[in-house]
Amino acid sequence: MSTTTDSDLTTSKKVIEVEGATVRFAGDSGDGMQLAGTQLTNTSALAGNDVATFPDFPAEIRAPRGTLAGVSGFQLHFSSTDIFTPGDVLDALVAMNPAALKTNVEDLEPGGILVVNEDAFGAKDLEKAGYAENPLDGDSLSDNYKLFKVPMTDLTRRAVDGLGLSQKDADRCRNFFAMGLVYWL
Repeated sequence: MSTTTDSDLTTSKKVIEVEGATVRFAGDSGDGMQLAGTQLTNTSALAGNDVATFPDFPAEIRAPRGTLAGVSGFQLHFSSTDIFTPGDVLDALVAMNPAALKTNVEDLEPGGILVVNEDAFGAKDLEKAGYAENPLDGDSLSDNYKLFKVPMTDLTRRAVDGLGLSQKDADRCRNFFAMGLVYWL
């Protein structure tokens, strides 16, 4: 039987300890943003943090997928000290599609973490959100934020491959994939 020592667990990853952070998950209604946000909230509270949340439901009931009116979100402010609001400015934004990016990116502080599902930025999706061109292709996002373009749809499908899920059911797992990325960050 082998044993693990602290020296075996060293990593080259730089760890930055923060007193608190405000994170928002944003996607289409039905993407599970409230579920992922609630799970992150519960985990943060169990770790001993003070938490405040703000679920944000779409402006329209069952608005067409990918449209600005159908964006759903969940914001969590967590801290090792007392907090009293769900946060005014985002430290991190997870945008599952172009509409979520467009309706939420202005709340992200300059230099904040921006995680996007790059698989959702097809021509039709960009058009529904009112983008003339793909904002991931230029430098405006990467110049202002710590941009992470992640192929969440593809990676999630590959992660659940072999479990017998339909493509639709596999795609429903993206919210927990995104939540896992936030846990890792």
